[in-house]
Amino acid sequence: MKKDENIKEKFKQALISTVKAISEDFNNSKILEKENNSSKNYNFFELDNLSSKHDFLKYRAETDSEALKRKFSNKKTYLKNLPTKPTLKTLYNISEKIRYEKLGTKILKGVSKNLIENYNHKINLKRKDQLKSKEDTTITEAFEIYMLKHFLEIKPNPLNEKILSFWKDDFKNSFGKHLNYLKNSLEDQELYSSRFVEILDKLNFLEQDEEEKNDENQQDNEQNNHQNDESNNKNQEQNATENNSASDADLDVSEFRMEEHLLDTESDQQSSENVVKKLNNTKSNNEYNIFTREFDEVEKAENLEEAEEILKLRRNLDQQLINFKDLIIKLANKLQRQLMAKQNRSWDFDLEEGLLDSSKLPRIIIDPYNSLSFKKEKDIEFKDTVVTLLIDNSGSMRGRPITIAALCADILSRTLERCSVKVEILGFTTKNWKGGKSRETWNKKGKFKNPGRLNDLRHIIYKSADSQWRHSKKNLGLMLKEGVLKENIDGEAIMWAYSRLKKRKEERKILMVISDGAPVDDSTLSVNSGDYLEKHLKKVVKFVENKKDIEILAIGIGHDVSRYYNKAIKISDVQELGDVMIGELSNLFKDNRVLN
Repeated sequence: MKKDENIKEKFKQALISTVKAISEDFNNSKILEKENNSSKNYNFFELDNLSSKHDFLKYRAETDSEALKRKFSNKKTYLKNLPTKPTLKTLYNISEKIRYEKLGTKILKGVSKNLIENYNHKINLKRKDQLKSKEDTTITEAFEIYMLKHFLEIKPNPLNEKILSFWKDDFKNSFGKHLNYLKNSLEDQELYSSRFVEILDKLNFLEQDEEEKNDENQQDNEQNNHQNDESNNKNQEQNATENNSASDADLDVSEFRMEEHLLDTESDQQSSENVVKKLNNTKSNNEYNIFTREFDEVEKAENLEEAEEILKLRRNLDQQLINFKDLIIKLANKLQRQLMAKQNRSWDFDLEEGLLDSSKLPRIIIDPYNSLSFKKEKDIEFKDTVVTLLIDNSGSMRGRPITIAALCADILSRTLERCSVKVEILGFTTKNWKGGKSRETWNKKGKFKNPGRLNDLRHIIYKSADSQWRHSKKNLGLMLKEGVLKENIDGEAIMWAYSRLKKRKEERKILMVISDGAPVDDSTLSVNSGDYLEKHLKKVVKFVENKKDIEILAIGIGHDVSRYYNKAIKISDVQELGDVMIGELSNLFKDNRVLN
């Protein structure tokens, strides 16, 4: 073990030296250390996992990329041209990354070799679910393959070629005629990025330009009809601001509205009978709206796939479990010991009546005149507890993050069940990329402004709190089916999990959210404000935290989620997930406070 730590430390120092040398940054002695702000860009504390040759290659490639970013990418120029819309921002970031990496491959053969080998490995690991149409892909994943092909000369495999084929005409008509200009402008970041933003502004196949025109026309047509309503709405908002900027009254109103949303979430009938509502311009931008729940679903995992396929996926998960078994079971045993310690029997001694205390019998043998001693068991309060694990099932969790999340959920479920703590395992994603039937309906209704959430939700029950682990364990393998992982709308998922916990009779209720970043749904964000889903998530979390009947905590994988949750932990490497989950639960169970 000590030898492994020495290897990791030497490797870490070598990587730091590489960044200094390539970026020519020799003044910062704490470069890339944890306390340095640059750790937000890259973090060497992921070096816990060095189990294969590719792990070393991956870190070398990512180190080279970080060094090239420091050398060739000017932050002011980057921010100057940065788009505001989330999808365009992602495309811009991919393009800028490829730009400075291409510059590095021109002058450093070793860097070129590391980057290309890592990308080749990365694209071969891309999802292997069946691709039937363009709706099964996203522009961001297709664009990354497109840029790698044309700038780093990386040859796509058959699956990636198929992904590209759906976007071939779109890319050819938009980016294709500018490729030579971009390639010739690599060394001038300002020229390159400004031209790239011009291209993004003309991406009519994203429907943004068309949507904006429809919005403007509709706003003009409806302006007279809604003028009075808009005036009343503004007056109400102004009065509310003047009367109470942060008062208890505002909180009560917020909670009342959230309770209404909760009732909507709990009502299956309303979900099935819900009609499409047209939201007009009088709606406040701060109010979270749902275009329709008609196509949403809450489904048990076993109903989403054939039984044979689920068993196959479970066997795959069991194989993965072998690699982490020693570590996670060791941590699970630690949690079990702590829980059992709280449940251990405790006694009052030296009583006049009760059970005979056999430990005091030697006194009687030594001196027969000593009286017998009795003991009686104390009443120990161990709160009846239920834990819900709410796991982000978005596409960005694909690979090691979702695998380890499934493994940890599996181990925790077994461990807590032994200690009479019930566990529910839930997942949240969407049924489709790019909006699904919700967006199709919205298109048919005229693409009116600010439709609100515009995708079909899929909430998955992998294990209910009342089912035993052995009956539900096969379901957890479904998380490994990459076709399940799509977008993530966190706020509504938390309200769904909260509504299920609220119905439980247990005295103590804990909700643990596992996610790898902010809520993202391209369909919703393309027709609402860029922070639309984040604002709703913050509002939902605040509501749950204020209610006090459920304890909520979050674990962010690679991202700081403390801006959403008061109780939040960030882990740099998904390898830490098991330790952190068990550690946080251990801390909660040590807490003896009485909930209000």
